[in-house]
Amino acid sequence: MVWLEFLTCLALILAAGTRLTRYADAISEKTQLGRIWIGIVLVASITAMPEMATGISSAVLVDSPNLAFGTLLGSVCFNLTIVAILDGLNRQRIPALSQVSSRQLPGARWGMGLLVLAGLGLYLSPRVGMPSLGWLSLPAILLVVMYPLAVRQILGAEKRHTATEERETTDRYANLTLRGVFVRFYLAAAVVVAAGVWLSFTGDRIADVTGWGTSFVGNLFLAVATSAPEIVVSISAVRMGVPDLALGDILGANMLDTAMVGLVDLFYVRGSIFAATSQVNLVVVAAALLMTLVVSLAIARPRDNYVVGRVSWYGPILVASYLVVAYVLFTHGAG
Repeated sequence: MVWLEFLTCLALILAAGTRLTRYADAISEKTQLGRIWIGIVLVASITAMPEMATGISSAVLVDSPNLAFGTLLGSVCFNLTIVAILDGLNRQRIPALSQVSSRQLPGARWGMGLLVLAGLGLYLSPRVGMPSLGWLSLPAILLVVMYPLAVRQILGAEKRHTATEERETTDRYANLTLRGVFVRFYLAAAVVVAAGVWLSFTGDRIADVTGWGTSFVGNLFLAVATSAPEIVVSISAVRMGVPDLALGDILGANMLDTAMVGLVDLFYVRGSIFAATSQVNLVVVAAALLMTLVVSLAIARPRDNYVVGRVSWYGPILVASYLVVAYVLFTHGAG
């Protein structure tokens, strides 16, 4: 039954996620906010909900800080691996990251800043006495504060850009009103969130059935499962010819996933989640930083051709980095 639930959730996410992408693009066109901001904030806040639900439930209900931290940061790594997958589904003859705007770079930089902060918190908390507010540690507070600052800065930059840019208008959504688009968007979002959260709660039961350790489940299986909305939305966006929406969703979800470590720390009343989490998760943080840096370089220095077939220069690096993370966590992870 648990695997049937898993497949049902995936089917619902596939159906609703495809529509979510279309309506997000319509919102971008009708509001003139731009696909980057819509992807980083609006769409990412929907697709990252399963990770938040899993992280909080893992810390509060299961009392497993490893599963909570691993799910959130493992999803960051897997989301970046999706970028390599997009090349194979891309309809253009140039790599996906060569088609996106350089205005995606602030989202990548803020993402790396959040990852560095999370990594420092994980490394220092068991070694030195960290300032705290009650049980909420200083790194957690900084993560929660840093995310809205990042969103505000990106929104400001996008507004300045769209004010001076001559917008391209199309007739793709002429039959839809702005109100109708928002209604359809949030209906699709409700299905994605409900199915995604439902899917995330199957992880612990699957762990019991298979006998996997929580570190392995948190960083590999649940990371893949809870990233299902990002997979569907990103692939749909690239197939629609709007890669900025796809990458915006990935980078925005990664920023939110990392910041959620601070939110999970708020719910983990036994102490600092950083001090209670296994140091093996530093490998996940390091891999996420490397992968984000690779994506940033690919955006900053676009190339007009693939290395071979539909394989870009950055694709193998992203896939290999994730496989290393999965191997290390499988061999070192425990319950």
